[in-house]
Formats: sequence, structure tokens, C-alpha cells
Amino acid sequence: MNRAVRVIPPLFVILWATGFIGARYAMPWAEPLSFLAARFALAAAIIGCLLLALSVRRLTSRQAIHAAFAGALIHGAYLAGVFWAIRNGMPAGLSALIIGLQPLITAVMAGWALGERVMPRHWAELAVGFIGIVIVLAPKFGDALGGVTLLTFAACVGAAFAISAGTIWQKKFVGSADLVSATLWQYLGAAALMAVGALAFETRTFIWNGELIFAMAWLVLVLSIGAIFLLMTMIRQGEMAKVASLFYLVPAVTAIIAWFLFGETLSPVQLAGMAVTTVGVWLATRS
Repeated sequence: MNRAVRVIPPLFVILWATGFIGARYAMPWAEPLSFLAARFALAAAIIGCLLLALSVRRLTSRQAIHAAFAGALIHGAYLAGVFWAIRNGMPAGLSALIIGLQPLITAVMAGWALGERVMPRHWAELAVGFIGIVIVLAPKFGDALGGVTLLTFAACVGAAFAISAGTIWQKKFVGSADLVSATLWQYLGAAALMAVGALAFETRTFIWNGELIFAMAWLVLVLSIGAIFLLMTMIRQGEMAKVASLFYLVPAVTAIIAWFLFGETLSPVQLAGMAVTTVGVWLATRS
């Protein structure tokens, strides 16, 4: 494995973690589905311009449909579920813990859909990562149950299943397609899903200010372009259970970024949980 490939997993985790920070800046000023529809449409427009400038292999009609469906799950349904749940009272810490089930869900789905074998020791290593997430988020659970309803809980669980199913669908049906072309169709699928949701359930109101503009620019350029291309590259090159285990690191990295930007506390217990999670991810992703 060359040096450039080694850099991709840690860089992806850092960039993906900033998505939660961007959402914190954006959500007071826009409704979630409307914001996501605009974000995905902008990302699709940028990638479309990139396609015009590059000589890349276009997708077949069948591949385009599969990519759009994968994108509707990976980007649309996943983020919509998380944003909607938090906006409607689900504590962010508990939401992150529920999403932390995603690597386990992906491992099960990958074994069934892709024929990837998950050994007993891999289950143990994934469990170590999940325990680390519980430790990291435990100090924030004091008032956790106050905002939990059946609908917000179902939205978070559905989000975890959506991103797991989407990544597997991407690998199974679009894994050999050109990454740029596939990502364009992913965002078109996600934008269409979010636009339908925004038209049906929201007022589509935006309060434009510095925070919203910064959040939109960051989430489009850094997350929707940079981090997603890294994710698609890892999906193509790696086993799904190993790629999914990297998501265990995201809550810990997000906590560090929030401590730096917003002054949120990091207790010794949380630092210990980060160490446990890191060990679990290293065990699950090592050769």
C-alpha cells in the first residue's frame, strides 16, 4: 500500500466528522430537506462541469439508475433521517450512538449481499469499536431520553440502514463504473429525493447569512465532493466491513472538533473511549 492510499482513511474520517459541524452552523437558518436538496443540486452541478472538462467513461443507463438509487440512500435518506430526528428533539449524542450501529449493519448486509465473510474475531473487533462510541458519548446522556420518540428513533435507525444499504448497493452494482460519473448520478438521485420531501413537508425557507453560506460552501466542496470521492475510492478498493468500521472514529473526531470550535468539554472518560474506538478500528481494518 503506497503512502497516498494510507492517507485516505484518516483524511476521510476528519472530513466526514466536519459534516456534523457544518450542520450545526446551517440548521438554525434552513430546513433540513430544503438545505440538503440545494446542497446536492450544487454538488451535482459542480461535478457536471467537471465531467465536461474531463474525458471520462459515461455510465450506461442501467449503471446510472443504480448510482442514483445508491445516492438517494447514501446521501439523501441517511442525512435526512439524522437531520430530521435532531431537529425534532432527538439529542445529538444519542443520534450519533444509534448511527454508530452502521458498521455492524453493513457487516451483516455485506456478508449476505456481497459474499464477504465476517469472521468471529471481526465481530469482536467491531463490538470493541461500538463500546468505544458508548464511552465517548456516555457523558452526554444525562437528558438523552427526554427528546426520544418512536418517530425520531425510527428516523435514526432508518438512516443507519440507509447508508449501509447504499454503500453496498454502490459496490455491488456500480463498483466498476467511473467514480466521477457515478457520483454525479448519486447526487442527482439524492437531490430528487430531497426536493420531493421539501415540497411535501417544508416551507423551503432560507435565511441567508454568513453562517449558512459558509456551511453550504463547506458541505458542498469539502464533504459532498472531497469526502465522498474518498469514500467511493475506499468502497471500490476495500472490503465493506473494513470501510464501514472507519465510521466508528467519526463521533470521537467530531467531539474533538467541537471542543476546539465551540468549547465543548472532553472528559477523561471520553478520551478513554476514543482510545478504545481507535483500537477497535485498527483491529478491524488491519491487513
